[in-house]
Amino acid sequence: MANPQVAGYAEALFAVAAAEGNLAVVEDELFGFAQAIRSNDELRSTLADGNVPAGRRLQVVENLLSGQATATTSALVSLVVGAGRAADLPAIVDAFIERSAASRNKAVATVRSAVDLSDDQRQRLAEAIKTSSGKDVEIKVVIDPTVLGGVITEIGDDIIDGSVRRRLNQLRESFR
Repeated sequence: MANPQVAGYAEALFAVAAAEGNLAVVEDELFGFAQAIRSNDELRSTLADGNVPAGRRLQVVENLLSGQATATTSALVSLVVGAGRAADLPAIVDAFIERSAASRNKAVATVRSAVDLSDDQRQRLAEAIKTSSGKDVEIKVVIDPTVLGGVITEIGDDIIDGSVRRRLNQLRESFR
């Protein structure tokens, strides 16, 4: 964690979620919200725009999370957005998830796949990563249709690209 403010917010979010006793649920909900911000330019710019009144930005958060997330998650997202840190929310959530996984002596593997993975697939992938890297990991799946098939796995700075897209690109290069 390079940015001390991001690390500070992540630590605060972790402390609150742990104290509320629903760390795993909050972790999943925050991960999903951060992915929504990453993939939606309009949402990201609206929540991060200092010219949009804070009350309106918080109403957007409430509308998006109402009935979709726990009160803890809604409060944590509102805290970050209300503090004018919405642009940092994905990085804060990444740091929060790393902190949370570290509390369980695990690393986080972010897996991009065209489709969601079943519990069995997640478990087999975690076991394969442990065998190859020696790290116990928790799998976080990002649905990315551009992957086409297979998966792209990121563990820290390491990227393992087993996607159909990469294979097609390699095949295309071999024909040149």
